[in-house]
Amino acid sequence: MLQENLIRIYQESFRNNRELPALTDYFKKETFSYYEMAKEIAKLHMLFEQCGIQKGDKIALIGRNNPRWVIAYIATITYGAVIVPILQDFNPNDINHIINHSESKLIFLGDNYWDVIDEDRVVGIKAAFSLTDYRCVFERDGDAITTFQRNIIKHYRVRYPQGFSAADIVYPEVGNDEVCLLSYTSGSTGFSKGVMLTVNSLTTQLMYVLPKQYHFRGSRVLCFLPLAHAFGAAIDMLCSLGAGTHITLLGRIPSPKILIEAMAEVRPHVICSVPMIIEKVVKKQIFPIIGSGLMKTALQIPIIDNVLYGQIRKKLVTTLGGEFYEFIVGGAPLNADVEEFLHRIKFPITVGYGMTECGPLISHRLYADGYVPGSAGRLLSGFCECKVLSPDPEHIPGEILIRGEQVMKGYYKNPEATAEAIDEEGWLHTGDMGTIDKENNIFLRGRSKTMILMAGGQNIYPEEIEAKLNNLAYVLESLVVERNGKLVALVVPDYEQLDAAGIHNSQLESVMADTLKELNALVGNYEKVAQIELRPTEFEKTPKKSIRRFLYR
Repeated sequence: MLQENLIRIYQESFRNNRELPALTDYFKKETFSYYEMAKEIAKLHMLFEQCGIQKGDKIALIGRNNPRWVIAYIATITYGAVIVPILQDFNPNDINHIINHSESKLIFLGDNYWDVIDEDRVVGIKAAFSLTDYRCVFERDGDAITTFQRNIIKHYRVRYPQGFSAADIVYPEVGNDEVCLLSYTSGSTGFSKGVMLTVNSLTTQLMYVLPKQYHFRGSRVLCFLPLAHAFGAAIDMLCSLGAGTHITLLGRIPSPKILIEAMAEVRPHVICSVPMIIEKVVKKQIFPIIGSGLMKTALQIPIIDNVLYGQIRKKLVTTLGGEFYEFIVGGAPLNADVEEFLHRIKFPITVGYGMTECGPLISHRLYADGYVPGSAGRLLSGFCECKVLSPDPEHIPGEILIRGEQVMKGYYKNPEATAEAIDEEGWLHTGDMGTIDKENNIFLRGRSKTMILMAGGQNIYPEEIEAKLNNLAYVLESLVVERNGKLVALVVPDYEQLDAAGIHNSQLESVMADTLKELNALVGNYEKVAQIELRPTEFEKTPKKSIRRFLYR
């Protein structure tokens, strides 16, 4: 158990950084300083008292990223209650189920979300509050909570008659072993589980990140990942608030144009992203330029290629704000060709590995510290240990097991799933297959549940084939499955790319036949795909945008 404590870290950070900007809504241009954020937290703590919330009670949260979303989250955990963030992309039935299963007593939500919640089903909810202004939009019994909230300023002045000072930023003791976050997985295997994360788990994220100066006092972050997702929450929000960073929140999934404009305005010092964003830029804007004509020829000349690569890097860095020192990718593997190109031009990109059950970080390595391309970074040594179930963990893939500070307490009200995930020695079975080298760099191969065992005894990791296939022209996304002892690739064509190239639907089968030949030239003999099967629409995905593979086997 760590000596440091998340709640105490926030108490000190909010006091010491009180004059600095903490949260800004990019579109509304509304900003809260650390002092103003602490005042709002104090008001919510009074509201929780009025609602009869006790230590350990659950409070649900759903809506777009905005300052009040963050304040509600932090107010909950600094009160000693448990926050239950719900991804916006969950369907209404799942949202109602999560509220009930978690036994949430209050809910904070975007104004349009109360319409999808059935108040007759979520009988444990005492009251619901808007993330626009914290007004009470629903109260189950009477109007005492509504009236109290309407007069919150008056109650606040009574509580703090001399005004609210830094000395009033005092939070209760919440032990490191206590659960503070209940995060529901997105159910890529068909159902959702509530991951119980402790104060210790979240403190681990800060104690790894803060000493490395990912964030620092007065630094800037542009947050566009959903904060209900573990990756965005940990790096963009939780660690930033512990450092005194200014977080600018993009409340909706931005178009490329808006994202670039926001980057130029905010000039973030570190960027956290999913692979898709940087992959689109490189594959659709850079690869076509450097792969044709004079540019392709020039890049084959040793001295000139360095000059051109330097110009490309400078342009890309400038496009993304110009002041970041690292672009961190997480949530999914980065396309190998894209990563190789970015490292060739010395673009400071790194890939991290984690899972919700670890809060989420398991491995990462700073670009300046010698990040190894193709890896998922280096194990968070000092916080956890790793074991690969393999006769040769450095060369032969096996399931990755993790044991340490950040590992979850278990799945809420699901002891069977907990016992299946965490063995008697405390090892979390991640379900990920990979290797680990002598420097503790982790190399991922795929999921144990998706691994295909061929008749000849070879282990096929479909994700590796899909990564190569997705990098080929006219392929939007793909899924490799086994049928009758042969590999078949289900492919969703990139119709935008096809239209731009003037390729008609009648030519699609011929184009994909060429794609199949190209793919099979890139993979090993035992990985060759027998057939491409076209699909007219994108694959069904979880709220975290993982393909629901079990639907296509």
